[in-house]
Formats: sequence, C-alpha cells, structure tokens
Amino acid sequence: MSLHEGMRFERAWRVTAAEAADRHGNPFVHALTTPVVIEWIEETATAGVQPYLPDGQGTVGSIIRMRHVAPTPIGLMVKVAATLTRIDGRRLVFQIDAFDEMEKIAECEHERVIVDLARFHEKARRKEAAAKTT
Repeated sequence: MSLHEGMRFERAWRVTAAEAADRHGNPFVHALTTPVVIEWIEETATAGVQPYLPDGQGTVGSIIRMRHVAPTPIGLMVKVAATLTRIDGRRLVFQIDAFDEMEKIAECEHERVIVDLARFHEKARRKEAAAKTT
C-alpha cells in the first residue's frame, strides 16, 4: 500500500506535569503547553506516513499553522487525528485536530516534505563542519 490522500492517522497521550506550560517558560499556567501540542501533531503525522515510505526516506516538517483553542488540564487524555489531505510531489499536507476528553483543543494545517535521509544528514553535517570553522 502506498500513501494516498484521505489517509487518517491517530495517536493519544495522557497529559502529565512535564507537558505543562509552567515547565516550559510560562510560570503561571499549569495546563498543556502549546509547544507540546505541536510536538504531538508532528509525531502523529510523522509516525503515520513513515511505514509507507521507501527505506532511506523520511519526512521533515516545513509549515505548521496551528490554533490552540482550549486549555487541557494535567491528567486528561489528548487524541491527535491527522488526515493526509494533499500529496504534491514530495509535499504532504495534513489537516490535524487535537481533542481532550471534553472538547477540541487545537486545529492545524501541517506540511511535511519527503526527504532522502542520507542526503539530509550529509547536508546537516556539512553545515556543522562549516560552522566549526567560522
């Protein structure tokens, strides 16, 4: 089976204190932080498509437009559902929604690009080497 538009991928997490905003630089907010929601969005899309890619290929995030629309307290479950809405060459576009046990907490359009992992890592190594010489 190969990637096709309309594929749906889901993952779920229980929110712990480690994912709270007060542990990520916002000391007065003890609820799920936006950066973790973004991380879970990316993880859902990445894990969903990876089994359908040839060996030696992976995806990298290129665009994320996310609205965090409701708070989630510590202890609740969050489900992230990603739908692959468009395939344009190496570009994969997803509509992704996140829900806690009570309501929708985030909505997102996310784009990932399929890359050759060996070339990607070689480019990163060249950049690292060049940075060390400056």
